[in-house]
Amino acid sequence: MERIITFGEIMMRLNPEGYLRFVQADRFEASYAGGEANVAVSLANYGLDAAFVSKVPEHEIGQCAVNALRHFGVDTKFMLRGGPRLGVYYCEKGASQRASKVIYDRAGSSIALAKKDEFDWNKIFEGVTWFHWTGITPALGGDLPEICLEACKAAKERGITVSCDLNYRKKLWTRAEAGECMAKLVPFVDVCIANEEDAKDVFGIEAEGTDIDSGKLNHDGYISVARQIAKRFGCKKVAITLRSSHSAFDNDWAGMLYDSASDEAKFSTTYHVHIVDRVGGGDSFGGGLIYSLITGKDDQKAIDFAVAASCLKHSVEHDFNMMSVAEVEALAAGNASGRVQR
Repeated sequence: MERIITFGEIMMRLNPEGYLRFVQADRFEASYAGGEANVAVSLANYGLDAAFVSKVPEHEIGQCAVNALRHFGVDTKFMLRGGPRLGVYYCEKGASQRASKVIYDRAGSSIALAKKDEFDWNKIFEGVTWFHWTGITPALGGDLPEICLEACKAAKERGITVSCDLNYRKKLWTRAEAGECMAKLVPFVDVCIANEEDAKDVFGIEAEGTDIDSGKLNHDGYISVARQIAKRFGCKKVAITLRSSHSAFDNDWAGMLYDSASDEAKFSTTYHVHIVDRVGGGDSFGGGLIYSLITGKDDQKAIDFAVAASCLKHSVEHDFNMMSVAEVEALAAGNASGRVQR
């Protein structure tokens, strides 16, 4: 079986019940989440051997995060214990024209304070065929940019496929900081994942004729963006998610997969999504794409599966995508009615 390693931070997510605002809440729901952890859960749900690498505090709250991953079959044996705290993020779900809001409380977390010599990549990468990380991890600072670089170099030396979701977060670092750091890391990436803003924010590459705020998308512009990323950094494939936001509830959701060898791009079906919870949608896309490419799907089927997976994730509370391969493949094949399955 193919083995995948994902590396990053897992946090506690705290959100008010339903659509209450932060200032209305007198209680918060707790769950666990993080970009790379979310991908690992998707892959484990699809039946693959997925392991998550991180560091959590050596107390009960750290163990809760580990248990949340183990519940879905994610291998946690390389998760380190130690450090002062688990990162937290607060999520207020948007409604109608009111946007969702995220507040981070993750400074000084165990993984953010991790040191280079704590990770034995030779041991971690034994039997591994795929390594996934996101731009959120080096954005946490400390030794993490160097740790990510060491991991990428170790993966490439072993012929492991490397994927990265750019995932620019302006609350964690500036565009200049992101651009400088990621320019050193992305040359090791085989499969680069971005959304309609990441390429512009991190590398100054943007799709011509596209206005993300108005919802106007230009397919030719996105092919140009993917081609520029592939040419600049040597990526074999570039995947871009395409979101048109009509309100916090209603989005159009699609994706594109560009192959540098053939200089061809494949576009998915566009889904009109009524959102239950959009956080983790990009990670579910990444998980679906990795699963598709590992299992040998061609580019059209791969992007169709990835977008169908993330479309379904928008119907699931909290960050983890709880969908099965059969459910995703049914939607990708055109069964989008939402009728009761008896």
